[in-house]
Amino acid sequence: MPTAQQGDTVQVHYTGRLEDGTVFDSSRDRDPIEFTLGQDEVIPGFQQAVEGLSEGETASARIPPEEGFGKRSDELVMTVPREQLPGVTDPSIGQKLELTTGDGYKIPVRVTGKSDSTVQVDANHPLAGRALEFDLELVKIV
Repeated sequence: MPTAQQGDTVQVHYTGRLEDGTVFDSSRDRDPIEFTLGQDEVIPGFQQAVEGLSEGETASARIPPEEGFGKRSDELVMTVPREQLPGVTDPSIGQKLELTTGDGYKIPVRVTGKSDSTVQVDANHPLAGRALEFDLELVKIV
């Protein structure tokens, strides 16, 4: 039976958990995800866990931050004046916003703090710095 290799397009069902067992995402209640191995369409550790599987085969993988969403960076936590958040009058902690750089690049951020004149935002991915655990099933090699 063929196994998934670099360049193959695959369909995978997964359940992702944090180390404490909290499920952060799952494809089990929807279609499996489809991606091409070697095209950097998913985090590196996820891709590595799928390589070598046969259709119908399952696996579990623990993915360290370096092979997931990376380490947290304090440089991605910023304090910005409220007037730089057009259209946002009273952001709430945890709210997702989008900042635009001077060259038009859009950066997704989460509000992590606020004062009367400033808002603290975090541009780290919410799963950055976290080890992730995945239960995988290779549904199909397309």
